[in-house]
Amino acid sequence: MTKSGYPYPPDEFDVAVPGGAPVGVHRAPRSGWSSAWPFLLVAVVCAAVAWGGITLLSGGGDDPAEAQPSSSPSASASSSASGSASETSPSPSASPSAETPEQSVADLVAAADPAAKYMVYNLGTVQGLAGDSSESLVSGGLGGSEFTATPPEADLSAVTAAGANVVWYGQGRDKEAKAAAAILGIPEANVVENAAVTSSPQAVWVFLFTAPTG
Repeated sequence: MTKSGYPYPPDEFDVAVPGGAPVGVHRAPRSGWSSAWPFLLVAVVCAAVAWGGITLLSGGGDDPAEAQPSSSPSASASSSASGSASETSPSPSASPSAETPEQSVADLVAAADPAAKYMVYNLGTVQGLAGDSSESLVSGGLGGSEFTATPPEADLSAVTAAGANVVWYGQGRDKEAKAAAAILGIPEANVVENAAVTSSPQAVWVFLFTAPTG
């Protein structure tokens, strides 16, 4: 190419060197896109690799137990229904008690024979215990009550050994004995039948060691 056909202005590459050859060849300047696309390619590749790694790690860390489906709604409903039924159904043991209520003092006195005789004995050390208790029986509705300081002619070893207030009654006189015990506050467990009372003119004997609680 001759100088007349060379389209570029002369520069340092056009300076001739010994031998007549030019130092270099003039190149046209490169475009901006040709310089930027390698960097864009690297950025896209890095982003793809990063996304793939995150997806792999998040998918591998899932708990298998969490991925399992829960029990079917029908099974849960039947379980809940059976539990509710067991809670609401009455138990056979919860049936009302067949025990009759304890009789009141008034009912016991009303059932007693008004002609029955009661003897009250003071075996303790409390002065006037027999007299006061006899009056309580009379005011409570049992009219035939007497008291004395002399014990009856009977074996009282069991009574004195226990040292507790006791009611003895003759055969067929349980109603009168229970009425006397209720008025004086003597436990029903201390009301017992005794043959010595059956052969006596009294219906009930009351042995006292301490003041009645009735």
